[in-house]
Amino acid sequence: MDIQWHPGHMAKTKRVLRQKLSLVDIVIEALDARAPYSCKNREIDELAKNKKRVIALNKTDLADEDATAEWSKRFAENGFVIALTDAASGGGVSEISRAVETVMRDKTERLKKKGVSGVTVRAMIVGAPNVGKSSIINKLSKRAATVTADRPGVTRGEQWITVRKGFELLDTPGILAPKFESERVGLNLAFIGAIKDSVLDVYSLSLKLIERLLEIKPDRFFARYGVSGGNPEEILSQIALTRGFKMKGGVLDIERAAITALDEFRGGKLGRVTLETWGEYNA
Repeated sequence: MDIQWHPGHMAKTKRVLRQKLSLVDIVIEALDARAPYSCKNREIDELAKNKKRVIALNKTDLADEDATAEWSKRFAENGFVIALTDAASGGGVSEISRAVETVMRDKTERLKKKGVSGVTVRAMIVGAPNVGKSSIINKLSKRAATVTADRPGVTRGEQWITVRKGFELLDTPGILAPKFESERVGLNLAFIGAIKDSVLDVYSLSLKLIERLLEIKPDRFFARYGVSGGNPEEILSQIALTRGFKMKGGVLDIERAAITALDEFRGGKLGRVTLETWGEYNA
């Protein structure tokens, strides 16, 4: 599957980011911990290369713990301050505040020595669609400051949010690279819901997901669906059969089985699964 998705508002978002960067001290990049490399936007690295940087590895409750620890270590080695978060429940979100304090410590102490108090730190939060930026902001600010939904494209414009006294955050719409560097990156983004399902062939995407999960966690997959093996097409038929997904005339509803497989992976029903490792891209 050659997956590419870069609607017009993303090009506009990139222009806005470039314009607004001069207003902020820090750029916080939210990544889905299940696919950190695929979510990482190399254009953001270039645009924000002169800014303090924090990475929020979000949805850690859905990712393999050892893999998350490895990604966290490697990002830290590359100069990022890391926060591990599960924004849906609020877990670890306070780490972002601590990370911001860490990267700003030198500046705030320097200003204090000059007699400047009450310094306001301004940060911009960026990331791919559906990685949880709005949930992070809402938990940080302890109110429903932004609209959240389990689908990409909900945030369509930038907005300033006061997290607390002395800390302001610029929310931005989800943004992807204009062209994905590989089919694998595009698939990973589609698997985690960073690309709208309406622009995808959900049946083919589900087959690719099953293929990947059989590589990563076959025992867990078989246990979840009560299937005994076979190729992805056969497995989808087995899922439809065991779940009782049938259409008029008793025909198996394969499309419903495909949607179920995607939704249950995204919802963590197969347990903690990380789709990519550091070594895969940095051998």
